[in-house]
Amino acid sequence: MQNRITELFKIKYPLIQAGMVWNSGWKLASAVSNAGGLGIIGAGSMYPEVLLEHIQKCKEATDKPYAVNVPMLYPNIEDLMKIIVEEKVPIVFTSAGNPKTWTKHLQGHGIVVVHVVSSVKFAMKSELAGVDAVVAEGFEAGGHNGREETTTFTLIPMVKEKLSIPVIAAGGIATGRGMLAAMVLGADAVQIGSRFVASEESSAHVNFKEKVLATEDGDTHLTLKELAPVRLIKNKFYQELQALYLENPTKEQLKELLGRARAKKGMFLGDLEEGELEIGQIAGLIHAIKPAAEIVEEIMKEFEMLKKSF
Repeated sequence: MQNRITELFKIKYPLIQAGMVWNSGWKLASAVSNAGGLGIIGAGSMYPEVLLEHIQKCKEATDKPYAVNVPMLYPNIEDLMKIIVEEKVPIVFTSAGNPKTWTKHLQGHGIVVVHVVSSVKFAMKSELAGVDAVVAEGFEAGGHNGREETTTFTLIPMVKEKLSIPVIAAGGIATGRGMLAAMVLGADAVQIGSRFVASEESSAHVNFKEKVLATEDGDTHLTLKELAPVRLIKNKFYQELQALYLENPTKEQLKELLGRARAKKGMFLGDLEEGELEIGQIAGLIHAIKPAAEIVEEIMKEFEMLKKSF
């Protein structure tokens, strides 16, 4: 199917794989792009030299468009952007920061820029900053999220009402049925994260993938709003965090408990007790680890079948 997003990205399907820290390296990104979607390398957990390696391997593995996601809070973001420009990455998704900072610079090098937002206010600011499209991410999403707790079903139509640029829906979408619902609400495409965590090509530890399959409704919670809101599976670390909240902690106390590399410990190294386990509420609908291409095919097949029935 062709629409504004497939034309903008030059892809077959309006389906984007989210750029997730510790989960989405070149293997996953290239597999999704080869299957007709848009694969994204998650740069937030990569040193500059690691990102360079993933970009180069991705280019070797696919001749289709791909993207890199860059959280604006990254400490040495200039190094990442230099690599992205030099390697001629076609599309960049920015998040967690002011889109004005890098949009014009990247577009000046022929790069399409998309910014991730969690509210109408920031969606409108992103359009004013000149981005080519926005990802409007609802409260259901995994990983870092908005503080407002606006759900995808309310956020998408409100953003669509205010913007003229394409809108990509994210948060709580893992099936063709969810994709159709988001597009009926006005989305031009969907971004899917959690479903691709449980893919064969995901760089997540197998322990984490299996934990995702075992996760049911009510097993995740959005927390750490004082630092950077994140949706976590309720494990030992989460329970320790909740116990600390009962003491009305300062930001410094929260940072001390969080420590360093907590997300890496959980998702990449597979420590299911002490690690940070980030996943979306839709995990309750994920029941098997499959190749990324099979996931894309299943989603699009269900989407097309259901679209015909209406």
